[in-house]
Amino acid sequence: MSSAEQFGKVAVLMGGQSAEREISLKSGNAVLQSLLRQGIDAHAIDCDRQTLRRLQDEKFERAFIVLHGRGGEDGTIQGALDSIGLPYTGSGVLGSALAMDKLRTKQIWHSCGIPTPPFEILDDGFDVAEIVANLGLPLMVKPIHEGSSIGMSRVESEDELDTAWQEAIKSDGAVMAESWVSGAEYTVAILDSEALPPIRLETPNTFYDFDAKYRAETTQYICPCGLSGADELRLKRLALKAFAAVGASGWGRVDVMADSEGTFLPIEVNTVPGMTDHSLVPMAAKVAGIDFAQLTKSILAQTLNGCGEFVNG
Repeated sequence: MSSAEQFGKVAVLMGGQSAEREISLKSGNAVLQSLLRQGIDAHAIDCDRQTLRRLQDEKFERAFIVLHGRGGEDGTIQGALDSIGLPYTGSGVLGSALAMDKLRTKQIWHSCGIPTPPFEILDDGFDVAEIVANLGLPLMVKPIHEGSSIGMSRVESEDELDTAWQEAIKSDGAVMAESWVSGAEYTVAILDSEALPPIRLETPNTFYDFDAKYRAETTQYICPCGLSGADELRLKRLALKAFAAVGASGWGRVDVMADSEGTFLPIEVNTVPGMTDHSLVPMAAKVAGIDFAQLTKSILAQTLNGCGEFVNG
């Protein structure tokens, strides 16, 4: 494990202006306090238009990105940091941009033979009957470039589809519909090219929505997840393949559903997952014997190898 002195002055990038700002601030402060307790010279940076200049003027030596959503998880901040040669955690520009785009993630998986639920783009003036005929009911409507389940809705009937679309476009002008998968839901954390123990998610809510993720006390996180050894290994290998297919690297999380026949279907990739007390990566790490301090330091240590697309992308 790297010594605290090796890292120099560290910017913990958090906040920003995305719909996930409040969660980012919680994650960022958790990471900040963890690094400070380990003697690392870490500083909170609530990102705005002056951030790049501040990073240069104040002579920061690397950045721990804890910016969730657009602006932080879509390649924007990664490209900015590449432009000034500042090493940063997680995926590079390409992996970040692709993983943030649910549509292109699924298109890439499809081209690689990675199974994922059927989907359709909901353009302005889409044909409701055609979408339902292709995907069936129920189905899920979601913004293509949003996270934390913001703007997502389960649709039970044709009459509900336009309302769900209207709700989704409040968050993002690009919207998609996806066939509903009724089986178990899993998430697999990735750290340094290894899959951590999968977590099975159970919620009394209609689906694992924003409330279930961040507020509800009724959500259950089951780890070990209850799969057989062979099935767990199969799930972990699929998650690693899905993660690598979109160019993601360093650390992150892959969300996966299992259908009624037990087929694992990746849903999306998160390249800057939450680091709050309700977050899944710290839970999986703990089961793997990695405490929060070790986790944050291990992620930060990825920046010692270089920066940006040349190493992380």
